Amino acid sequence: MSDAYGKALTAYFNGDKKTRIKVESSVVETEYWNIKEFFHTWEQMSEIEHRALKLCKGRTLDVGAGSGSHTLWLQDNGVDVAAIDVSAGAVDVMKQRGVNNAQIRDFYDIAGEKYDTLLMLMNGAGIAKTMKNLPSFLNHCKNLLADGGQMVMDSSDLIYLYTDEDGNVDLGIDDDPYYGEIDYSISYRGEKDDSFEWLFVDFNRLNAVCQMCGLKAEKVYENEHYQYLVVIRNV
Repeated sequence: MSDAYGKALTAYFNGDKKTRIKVESSVVETEYWNIKEFFHTWEQMSEIEHRALKLCKGRTLDVGAGSGSHTLWLQDNGVDVAAIDVSAGAVDVMKQRGVNNAQIRDFYDIAGEKYDTLLMLMNGAGIAKTMKNLPSFLNHCKNLLADGGQMVMDSSDLIYLYTDEDGNVDLGIDDDPYYGEIDYSISYRGEKDDSFEWLFVDFNRLNAVCQMCGLKAEKVYENEHYQYLVVIRNV
């Protein structure tokens, strides 16, 4: 299995500060992302990140932890936190940066464990992949929550991509497929990871599916770029 993302993180960590990855998607033109954006310090993190990290408590699982920046902040502030990622390179970088508990794990493979906080940032809702899979994703999260546990997650409403300067929404978009379902692929120095599905979901739809799953969603922050932070708990 290719690990272009992990190799890019490793290259940056080892001193190549100009490392970039090529990101292709089904909705926007090809972009090149500087890997340094994945190594933010607390001072460089967004307001959503700040608020999310301050909400974490108890036994915490950082899902899709990447370079481990969020995990390290939590660890340094006394939170009992573990980090997982499907990228072997990312997990290796996390360990070298000082993350005490970093594992190569697929979130969907976890069973029989309980957490007080499931942390999912950098559009954490993307882990659900599609609207069709969102109920299964939420039920899986629910099964991993301890009594009184919470999910702390962010997402974005991509409706702005279909809205003109006068605020009119392109009526060509519909629910099948949902406009927030995006296909991505990542490349680094000619090596390309398998494409993957990633979900950006508007809060109203997320809230409706949460209610179907016996969960309560509370939007605790939203910025001017349609990005929001949500805390999800058992009803």
